[in-house]
Amino acid sequence: MNIQADLTPALPEGRWALFLDIDGTLLEHAPHPDSVSVSEELRVLLERIEHRLDGALAFITGRSIAAVDHLFDPLKLRIAGLYGLEHRLAPDGKIEAADAPADMAALADEIELELASKAVYVERKGPVLAIHTRAAPQLLARATELVEAALVRLPKGYRVIAGNAGVELMPLEAAKGAAIRRFMQLDPFTGRRPVFLGDDTSDENGFDTVNAAGGFSIRVKPQGETAARFAIEDVASAIAWLEANFGQPAGHASRDDLVA
Repeated sequence: MNIQADLTPALPEGRWALFLDIDGTLLEHAPHPDSVSVSEELRVLLERIEHRLDGALAFITGRSIAAVDHLFDPLKLRIAGLYGLEHRLAPDGKIEAADAPADMAALADEIELELASKAVYVERKGPVLAIHTRAAPQLLARATELVEAALVRLPKGYRVIAGNAGVELMPLEAAKGAAIRRFMQLDPFTGRRPVFLGDDTSDENGFDTVNAAGGFSIRVKPQGETAARFAIEDVASAIAWLEANFGQPAGHASRDDLVA
C-alpha cells in the first residue's frame, strides 16, 4: 500500500493491545541517539495508557532495553529491545538478552575508523550494529556498502536493514513482528486486537503481523510504499492520537469514521 494522505484513524470501541516504536514515533529523530529526551508529559501519558489498557502496552524498538529505561526513567514498561533480541515481558521482570558474535566489535571498529570522523555515528548494540547517517546523508550509500560487505565475516543468519537515515546489521531473528506475536500470546495481551505505530523500514514486519491479526498498523510520516494501513503526519500528531484514543476515560475519544 502506498499511503499519500494523513488518515489518522480513530479507533472503535474494543479491547486493544498497543505496541509502540520510539524514535520517529514518540520522539523526534536526532543526529545522535543520545541527543533525544523524554518530556514528563509523555511519561505521564504512557503511564496512563498502560493503566487504561490493564498493562497491554509494550515498546517495540531498535534501542536496547537499558537505553530505553535510562531514557524514560523512572517509567518502566514491557518491552522488546533490539528488534526483539531482548525482552522484558513484565515491567518488573527479568531481561532476556542475546549475545553478540565475537567478530562484531572488530567490525564496528573498522567501520568507525572510516566513517566516524565524517559525522557518522556507529552504535554498538550487542548483536546489532547501527550506522547513523542523519548528520551526513551523503554517506548512507557507503555505510550500506560496508555492512553488506561484512556479512561474510559474521555467522550465518545476519541481514542488512536500510532505514530512513542509516543502516543496521542484525540477526534474522531480530524482527518486530515476531516480538509482537510473542507478546500477543501472553497476558495481558492475549485476546486483544493489536495496534502498532512505527515510522521506518524496520517497522514494516510489525505492520504485516498486525494486519494479519486484524489489528491497526499506523506509520508515522510515511515515505513511499508501506504495509501500514493508516498514516499519521508526524510525531506530535502521533502523541495527540494516542492521547485521544488511549489517554482519556473510556468513551471520551472522538469516534470519527475510519478511512483506509
